[in-house]
Amino acid sequence: MKKLLLFFFLFTISLSAQEVDLSYYLPKNTTYNQNIPTPKSVIGHEVGEWHITHDKLVEYMKVLASSSDRISIENRGTTYENRPLLLLTITSPENHKNLENIRQKHLDATDDAAVDISKNPIVVYQGFSIHGNEPSGSNAALAVAYYLAAAENIDELLNNTVILFDPSFNPDGLQRFAYWANTNKNKNINPDPNDREYAEVWPGGRTNHYQFDMNRDWLPVQLPESKARIASFHKWLPNILTDHHEMGSNSSFFFQPGIPSRTNPLTPQMNQDLTKEIATYHAKALDKIGSLYYSEESFDDFYYGKGSTFPDINGSIGILFEQASSRGHAQETENGILTFPFTIRNQFTAALSTLEAAKNMRVKVLQYQQDFYKESKNSGEKKAIVFGDEKDAAKSFLLAEVLKRHQIKIHEVASDFTENGKKFKKGYSYVVPMNQKNQRLVKAMFDVRTKFKDSLFYDVSAWTFNHAFGVDYVENIPLSKAGNEITDLKMKVGKVSSKSDYGYLMPWNEYYTPKALNAILQKELRAKVAMKNFKNRGNDYDYGTIFIPVQNQKLNADELHRFLEEVAIESNVKITGVTTGLNDGIDLGSGNFKVITKPKVAMLVGDGIAGNDSGEIWHLFDQRFDMTLTRLDMSYFRRIDISKYTHIVIPSSNISSSAIDKLKTWVQNGGVLIGYKNTAKWLASNKMISLNFESSKIDEIKNVSFEDRSLQSGAQYIGGAIFEATVDRSHPINFGYKNEKLALFRNSTMFITADKKSYNNPIQYTSNPLLSGYISKENSKLIKNTVPFKAQRLGKGRVIVFTDNTNFRAFWFGTNKLLMNTIFFGDMM
Repeated sequence: MKKLLLFFFLFTISLSAQEVDLSYYLPKNTTYNQNIPTPKSVIGHEVGEWHITHDKLVEYMKVLASSSDRISIENRGTTYENRPLLLLTITSPENHKNLENIRQKHLDATDDAAVDISKNPIVVYQGFSIHGNEPSGSNAALAVAYYLAAAENIDELLNNTVILFDPSFNPDGLQRFAYWANTNKNKNINPDPNDREYAEVWPGGRTNHYQFDMNRDWLPVQLPESKARIASFHKWLPNILTDHHEMGSNSSFFFQPGIPSRTNPLTPQMNQDLTKEIATYHAKALDKIGSLYYSEESFDDFYYGKGSTFPDINGSIGILFEQASSRGHAQETENGILTFPFTIRNQFTAALSTLEAAKNMRVKVLQYQQDFYKESKNSGEKKAIVFGDEKDAAKSFLLAEVLKRHQIKIHEVASDFTENGKKFKKGYSYVVPMNQKNQRLVKAMFDVRTKFKDSLFYDVSAWTFNHAFGVDYVENIPLSKAGNEITDLKMKVGKVSSKSDYGYLMPWNEYYTPKALNAILQKELRAKVAMKNFKNRGNDYDYGTIFIPVQNQKLNADELHRFLEEVAIESNVKITGVTTGLNDGIDLGSGNFKVITKPKVAMLVGDGIAGNDSGEIWHLFDQRFDMTLTRLDMSYFRRIDISKYTHIVIPSSNISSSAIDKLKTWVQNGGVLIGYKNTAKWLASNKMISLNFESSKIDEIKNVSFEDRSLQSGAQYIGGAIFEATVDRSHPINFGYKNEKLALFRNSTMFITADKKSYNNPIQYTSNPLLSGYISKENSKLIKNTVPFKAQRLGKGRVIVFTDNTNFRAFWFGTNKLLMNTIFFGDMM
């Protein structure tokens, strides 16, 4: 081992002092087609000499596709920054001539166990650098693509394999990081970890444009990059999918399986057995080049929203690769100087060992996939699930849309019905039969689990979709409740019921009502919100109903009607024209209709602010509700005038107290400050809000060994679970919610004591709140009856805090309205 480490050290030192050429990566004793251009001939530098920018990566892939009859290329869409989402299909020229038939026969084998798979090509999806600042994957893609296009001794591999090649899972992040690494590169490579090259600025290149970790979006499918790759996945149903990542610089190289006890119970054991057999190919290949590696000691296969785990619930085998990162061009590590070319070579080697395994294990892996779907079809499931919200068609539609992206069959309800006290209306609800091909995936999406073999998770321990979307849900309903299958899913169209000369009412229940209200207020129109329930001409209206009077507006009656029709259609909401202000309950001229002020919202970003959390809020405002959000960077926050903002949001943060006086004065003058997670403690410690916290305790576990000491402390964290709270629907924070209970996501151990006055606890965890996921025994005691939300007056303004993220990963639609309620009704809390 010492000799190997010395070899590694000396070898990487030499690499840092000189260029490497393509031969450093490529297998020896292989000849190459001279008509296939090398990466350097197109991008202008050797692989690993500079960090590849996405535009150059695209250019090379296009040149390869035009130069080789082994490669075809498609653009499946664009990122938020308008970069192409490329996919190369790489196989033999003969297979290319018959590609659609090959694909169809491959899919037929998953539908019919009698199909002979023995001569079918195996399908391998290879994807690189879903985290943009883990760039060795996409840089290795240059060399891998060249090898597959130009190597002259790989006919057997290409004849028996269809390779779906995704050179950059995250174009925007890759471009951001390449810019940083290249602009900070020294002529004389400096491996000192303190050099600026290895400390990219906030928010870094890991994420996409809106700062999402896209390796958590394989199951929710909310981002354009995810939509493209999931469509490709289901179009082909690959047998193996590889996901090339990086980890800490002092590590070596990891390949799956992960820790066995952290595998999701819904994953078949044969999946893990095959993963382990494939791992022997990686070990052999890395042994050959003298690289250190490990397996089964970290990472897991639990959350199906990751690229290496999502395939496991779809009859495929997902494989994670983690390479120690140079985070630039070369960096000092515990194992010597780690160079960028060295990291690329390991990724290249693992890509080829995957293909070697696929070629040799072809029939075995094809048979596993066929058996997976055969067992799914013969599971005996004769029932269905139903979900919906009788007052919110959009939110129900958005969940149905996710199911359709995964090619899950859904039906409309045959007719309205009530089950378990919940009403499921046609057009607002969907039935999912369980006697279908993808029923295992359905189970995974709606899985409820509170007991686990292991108490440590690399990611969340729960993601139950009905809770995440905040819809009513019932299992085991008869198939007779299902109406026609929905093949063309469409959002319910918004409308205005009729023109009015008196006023219009817009219930606050629909998901996109904040978008509609914002459009109304930005038009300088007056709107009010109902603080109580009422009836108008026999129609029930709930807390939070928006009233838009006709008189004394900047638009006349006809103009107002036309404008509201546009708003209703654009926001998919129903607006009702009324002829009288006389109600059963509060009348439309009552003081219980409060004037809504047009908001001007800002958010603190930059150093000390959680990048994912702030990005999710930015995405919610910008993409979902078309609301302008001004992002104020901490680097200049103290120098600017903030008096023009009505609301300031501070995501989870760890910032200095230098900003506190400025914020306190702003709130006292009437501002609404909204803080998330750690910000709540920061605001409390600086006397801007009075909060009492319960101290998190560690489970008492006897006889813990030195070896297992980290497992004890790690088991106390809430990695991501779902909890139930009661809600006071009369409080403005809960406007738009129809049920008395609400499912909340949390991944913190911050517990706020409830107020003695019950009306100050509008959202409060129940005495047995765990709905799904892991929480330690001691924390499960602490969370009971605590509160995840607090609002207090400070001068003329308000300070509002949440213990956890209400906008988690863009698929927690069920609690997005809580933030919107603080924006439009915060000054009423």
